[in-house]
Amino acid sequence: MFDREKTETQSDIEFDFFDESPTAETTPKKDAPPRRRRRLPTRPPTPPGGPQLYRLGVLIAGAIVLAVILILVIANCRGNQKQAEYEDYMDSVSTVAAESEEIGKQLNNRLTTPGIKLEALRSDIEGLRDQQEQILRRTQELRPPGPLLEQQENLVETMQFRVNGLAGLARGLALVSQTSDPEQSGNDLADQAQRLVASDIVYLDAFKEASRAVLEQQGVTNVSIPSSVFVQNSELASPALWKLFVDRLTQGAEAGGLHGNGIEGVRVQPGGQALSASEDNDIEASDDLAFEVLVKNSGENQETQVQVTLVIRQEPLIKREQVIDVINPGDTTTVTFRDFPTLSFSTQTTLLVTVDPVPGEQNENNNRAQYSVIFTLG
Repeated sequence: MFDREKTETQSDIEFDFFDESPTAETTPKKDAPPRRRRRLPTRPPTPPGGPQLYRLGVLIAGAIVLAVILILVIANCRGNQKQAEYEDYMDSVSTVAAESEEIGKQLNNRLTTPGIKLEALRSDIEGLRDQQEQILRRTQELRPPGPLLEQQENLVETMQFRVNGLAGLARGLALVSQTSDPEQSGNDLADQAQRLVASDIVYLDAFKEASRAVLEQQGVTNVSIPSSVFVQNSELASPALWKLFVDRLTQGAEAGGLHGNGIEGVRVQPGGQALSASEDNDIEASDDLAFEVLVKNSGENQETQVQVTLVIRQEPLIKREQVIDVINPGDTTTVTFRDFPTLSFSTQTTLLVTVDPVPGEQNENNNRAQYSVIFTLG
């Protein structure tokens, strides 16, 4: 009986625990507001394929950006290297081109030196040939960028023409004393001088202009292509000019007829106003003001290294000098004087022009001319 009551009591407890209806504490009151549930932070949506694929995409995008940057850097470095390569080559060309042009100037100076003897001139030209040959060797050692290989060959050909031309002139001058025909000697020397003229043409057309076209094609900018003008006298290949050279070298200043130059007149530029020696001349000054002095060889011989001087007698004194390299009998040469920044205005002054006498000149009356001038502001 004790055991039975105990079992029933336990069953009552179990029934009360599981089947008890909600109490007043668990039942929401009608007047109380509903409780808000706390919202948890949301995650960004995961891309298709999961986080591993997302990270892989980021890595690939970064790699692409890095590759583009590297390509741009490499391209820029190659562009700078390409620019430097062309600049270095043209700098080397500039050196040999300038040295060769200087030899051309020395040749012109020796050919027009008053009183020079035939053997001395031949010896001088042989020395110039040796110098030009050294320049040729240094030119052959230049290493151009690939696209300029053909132009480099033309540059070498230019220097070779100059060596051959100088060597030919030296040989021709050595034969002058062995012939009594100045005209034939002039023809032979002119043939040799044609190589020097040809060298300038090859350099200008086949090297300089052709190189400029290559640089434009390669997109290379701001690279200067040097000039190199060997022949200073445009008539150097003329047989008549060389015949006069031979006459002067073999006859001397005292032989062969009259010597002398004279002033034919003075023109003012711009405008071409001819100055009058008998009246006052009003001259309108400007930045482009220039005086052209016309000098004529009134003798029967070729004259060289003729000095022409222009003087404006004002305060401060203005004096300009120029030299005519060579002037042939009967020819008229125009000598132009420029750059007059300190003129005196509205004051009468004198402009004086003189031509220095040449060896053997007897009549010097026409070697001097003066003009009364008044400078005005334009």
